[in-house]
Amino acid sequence: MKIALIAHDKKKNEIIELAKEYVDVLKRHELYATGTTGTLIMGETGLPIHRMKSGPLGGDQQIGAMLANGELDLIIFLRDPLTAQPHEPDVSALLRLCDVQSIPLATNASSARVMLEAMKNSIYFK
Repeated sequence: MKIALIAHDKKKNEIIELAKEYVDVLKRHELYATGTTGTLIMGETGLPIHRMKSGPLGGDQQIGAMLANGELDLIIFLRDPLTAQPHEPDVSALLRLCDVQSIPLATNASSARVMLEAMKNSIYFK
C-alpha cells in the first residue's frame, strides 16, 4: 500500500510516536509525507519516506494531486483542530479528495491505530 503521513505542528510528536509503535507495519509499505513530518519520522524510525514540500508550502497539494491520480491507498493526517492553519483551504481540499476517491483517512491517533492494527492483522479495508 501507498500511505501518506501528515501532521500539523502540534501533532508532530504524536505521529512520530505512532510511527515508532507501528514501524513493523509501516516498513512493509511505500510511505509519503509532507516535508517536516517526513524528516522527523525518518530520523526517529529509519523508515524510508518520499518527502513532499512542507504542508503550507504546497506539500498538502502534492499529496492531493497523488490522491486525485489514484496513487495513494491510505492517509494518516493528524490534524490540530484547535489551531487555525494558514493553509486550511488546502487541508479541506485534501480531506474532500479522500471522500471523492474513497481513500481511508485517519485524522487522529485513535483512528490511525484502528487502521494500522487492521493492517498489522492483514485485515485490509480497501
